[in-house]
Amino acid sequence: MKNENYPERHILSIDLKSFFASCECVLRNLDPFKVSLVVANPNQGDGAITLAVTPYLKSKGVKSRGRLYEIPKNIPYAIVPPRMGTYVKFSEKVISVYLDYVAKEDLHVYSIDECFLDVTDYLKLYKKTDYELAEEILEEITSRTGLTATCGIGPNILLAKIAMDTEAKKYKNGIAKWTYQDVPLKLWKISPLSKMWGIGPRMEKKLNMLGIRSVGDLAKYNKNVLKSKFGVMGEELWEHANGIDLSRISDLSNSKPVDKSYSNSQVLFKDYNGDNVRIIISEMVDIVSKRLRMTNKLTSVVGLSIGYSKRVGGGFYHVMKLDAPTDNVKVIENCCMLLFDRFYDGMPIRKVGVSLGKLSDKDCVQLNLFEDFETVKKEDNKNKVIDEITHKFGKNSLLKASSLLSDSTIKDRNKKIGGHNA
Repeated sequence: MKNENYPERHILSIDLKSFFASCECVLRNLDPFKVSLVVANPNQGDGAITLAVTPYLKSKGVKSRGRLYEIPKNIPYAIVPPRMGTYVKFSEKVISVYLDYVAKEDLHVYSIDECFLDVTDYLKLYKKTDYELAEEILEEITSRTGLTATCGIGPNILLAKIAMDTEAKKYKNGIAKWTYQDVPLKLWKISPLSKMWGIGPRMEKKLNMLGIRSVGDLAKYNKNVLKSKFGVMGEELWEHANGIDLSRISDLSNSKPVDKSYSNSQVLFKDYNGDNVRIIISEMVDIVSKRLRMTNKLTSVVGLSIGYSKRVGGGFYHVMKLDAPTDNVKVIENCCMLLFDRFYDGMPIRKVGVSLGKLSDKDCVQLNLFEDFETVKKEDNKNKVIDEITHKFGKNSLLKASSLLSDSTIKDRNKKIGGHNA
């Protein structure tokens, strides 16, 4: 699967093994590969979520992100409450290790326990192969922090990440390297689909309905059909299934300036899940879409951010680039729902954000091949009437039926920011 148009970088995807639990073991001078320790809130009883378990417990079949009552009764274990501030300090120490090897622009912090490093331009400097450099970095992490890490190496971010997720843990030194030649041999064999990075359980179900049950099935599926069903995301899914990822770590830089955008986010008053949070997403799309119409703008990039409950930690933020600029509420909402279905992994949700980027002036109506002019015009007129009514009589004067459900927050939010044209 060699193609000179594909990037040939040397990317390291490094993950700190059983991070929260390992931090607690280091502080207690315990070996996480020999002790049974669970990070969870003991005050929540047997239903508490296990935020992390030691590698020893994992070897016994105990999973992280489960419930305490799911741990077999015959396995004794100690419970310690989570200390997020402590884990952040450990993470900062590990990041300082990475920055001793690469410049900041060649490092992307993916999460509190996971990073990507582009070491392509450093191999001659250190006179090492990517594999040898990975070994040195992992040893340095252990030496400085006491933590153990695993590493995937690949020619792009995607293959490095999947090598780390699926294979690195099988080796004693925790390192796995994939090349493009491994795509049909290893990547295509992944099943179920949710085992692949970037495909959540909900997207997996949608793909299953098309008869797609393995990454190989996805790679061989008609790309145009996928794009017609899922938009740009469908094309990206096909590319990833074929091991193609053109993104660069420098593109993901956390310090990169952000283009002007419209966004809206809220912290929820209770835990939401994959069903009732759709109401919130829909309401937030309405809010940011209205800003587009008020300023006569169009968007070409739709972003969705989901933050999980503090007791779980984490979340995700992903964007979808559109084929043509739009201010169509249905198009924007559909993009957000596709992003949600693809990346949501079932954790309790406490924060939701919707953003619209790459804004342009609405000088004229721009249509793509799948839009009908009369339909778009009718939608524009409808939204114009809605905006006029809510502006004159207050934001709660005209609501969707779903806004009357108990999980909706829009009525209360409208009252807090002003019932009329605030």
